[in-house]
Amino acid sequence: MSDPVYLDYNATTPIDPRVAEAIAPYLTTWFGNPSSGHRYGERPRAALAAARAQVAALIGARAPEVVFTASGSEANLLALRGAALAADRPHPHVITQATEHPAVLETCRALRRLHGARVTTLPVGSDGRLDPATLEAALTEETVLVSVMAANNETGVLQPIPDLAALARARGALFHCDAAQAAGKIPLDVRAWGVDLLTVVGHKMYAPKGVAALYVREGVTLEPVVYGGGQERGLRAGTENVALAVALGTAADLAARDLSTGAPARLRHLRDDLHHRLTAALPGRVHLNGSADHRLPNTLNLSVDGVPGHALLAAAPAIAASTGSACHSGAHTPSPVLTAMGLDTGRALSAVRLSLGRWTTETDIATAATALTEAARLASPAAP
Repeated sequence: MSDPVYLDYNATTPIDPRVAEAIAPYLTTWFGNPSSGHRYGERPRAALAAARAQVAALIGARAPEVVFTASGSEANLLALRGAALAADRPHPHVITQATEHPAVLETCRALRRLHGARVTTLPVGSDGRLDPATLEAALTEETVLVSVMAANNETGVLQPIPDLAALARARGALFHCDAAQAAGKIPLDVRAWGVDLLTVVGHKMYAPKGVAALYVREGVTLEPVVYGGGQERGLRAGTENVALAVALGTAADLAARDLSTGAPARLRHLRDDLHHRLTAALPGRVHLNGSADHRLPNTLNLSVDGVPGHALLAAAPAIAASTGSACHSGAHTPSPVLTAMGLDTGRALSAVRLSLGRWTTETDIATAATALTEAARLASPAAP
């Protein structure tokens, strides 16, 4: 049997061969410690600096403002814990919203439990977006940090980050944005957006797992996440993994090229084609979850009446997709993201996430549409 069509790019992306080629020498020949003063440290040190500049270029930052980490979850931890502890207040106030990734929500819970932080979790609308007026009403003089993701990993819904960041900073609070899903899929500019902290993740943009970065605006003070030898501006000690930094830098460079050559428009066309094929084949049964207008170009989250999402995908082995965030897979309970948007249990349990990527083709879309249509009809034979 041939491999199934891969439509789970929001869970993780394949490593681009150009990324794999770029990192190979740093696993063998150029193995030196970039902090070493001798010749073996020269090439790794230069590669680390180049990678930092490539990541910075993708998001409109300066190279010294990029801090490499081992994961997006670690970058989020550095941003949230770092800002809350650096504020040096007895009960720092942190604001987030209900559809954030668990890496943010669980860090907020830990801040409350371990450091006495006050945490406000704001509701979202039925389209998954946070109303700026809701944030404005929640801000106080004690608010030290607001954390809102750029794009939701399940629905692809885009938040109005510039508006939200402006409100936070007007009240003297830092603004963190988890851009794990957005980086490489839509243009990012930390200056234009007005954010102080922003997370970028390698395995969401064709680099290996195990590498990410946090943009830390110059002048922002954070408590370190790892203490030690002073690497990464003293925020994340430990000898740098040069190979993975090169991977993230190369991936960022490739993503910038994609953005400049119309890749988002291609994915949007394929995504919409898949949606149209399904709605035509299953009239009245297909429902889009999230905002139709404010979402990533590659993401389609929908529910099909009459069949749970896990059953639909099990009946369509020709495709590989998800019933929601990969972090929630395996449990047939309503997605917390869709529940926060007000979807009823039946519709939430029927949801599937179809996320496209660099190697998705028109043939893949036709195959997926046919497979999902047949699976839906088998699951509910009486349906039209």
